[in-house]
Amino acid sequence: MDIPSLKAFLAVAETRSFSQAAERLHLTQPAVSKRIATLESQLDTQLFDRIGRQVSLSESGRILLPKARHMLALLKDTRQEINNLRTQVKGSLSMATSHHIGLRKLPEILKEYSRLYPDVRLDIHFVDSEVAYEMIHHGEIELGVITLSPEERDRFNAELIWEDPLVFMAAVEHPLVKLKSVTPQDLEKHQAILPGSNTFTYRLVKKLFHAEGLSLDRAMSSNYLETIRMLASIGLAWTILPKSMLGNDLVELSTHCEPPVRQLGYITHRERTLSNAGTAFLSLLKNQ
Repeated sequence: MDIPSLKAFLAVAETRSFSQAAERLHLTQPAVSKRIATLESQLDTQLFDRIGRQVSLSESGRILLPKARHMLALLKDTRQEINNLRTQVKGSLSMATSHHIGLRKLPEILKEYSRLYPDVRLDIHFVDSEVAYEMIHHGEIELGVITLSPEERDRFNAELIWEDPLVFMAAVEHPLVKLKSVTPQDLEKHQAILPGSNTFTYRLVKKLFHAEGLSLDRAMSSNYLETIRMLASIGLAWTILPKSMLGNDLVELSTHCEPPVRQLGYITHRERTLSNAGTAFLSLLKNQ
């Protein structure tokens, strides 16, 4: 099995389309089809089921998929180890971060990093923290600076950089602000604006409510904390956000329950070698 054919297979498997795979690889569609045909010939099996324009993995294709990812990741890791021998901090650093961390935690660090290492091209993906884990798992990025998963995950190195306390808050005119002390039962009676149910932050809040035997009534959700803040500030609902996002238009609610604390930090894959550019960035991040 040759590397170009494996890359073509992976592109078709992930896009479910020969034409989109061709765009991703900067090839013509016939070239992608030829590489897949070569791979199928080498393995003496059909890797995709083609029904009209629909493309799906065959049983053999499903078996090959994780192995192809592993082989390509191993090749990339080997190249990285060899490149690191040059001891230069240059090339590309592909990383992911959430919008909130990118806006409020990283600007000065990124500015200093670019000053110290002008030969590094930063490739920053702004995604949900949960997505960053998947991207690192599949070898799409080198590291993530995100909200850490509450559960320990195999194959990931995770290191805490910032404690990010959350607080319940609402607009100045919200009925909950009039209460001297707000109980979880009081919160349950009013609608909330929270991050999506797939996020680590939502899971922390849900755990808090379930411990009290209560349910959450969400008016709406958004994974952009700045958007949630705006919606809460005009009185649509209460919310829970990092304490650093309080302002004159929002009031911290005095509650009986202790709000959760998010852990922010970085993650890398345990089985992958960091580039010199990635190592330099993490060194700067830890010492900020």
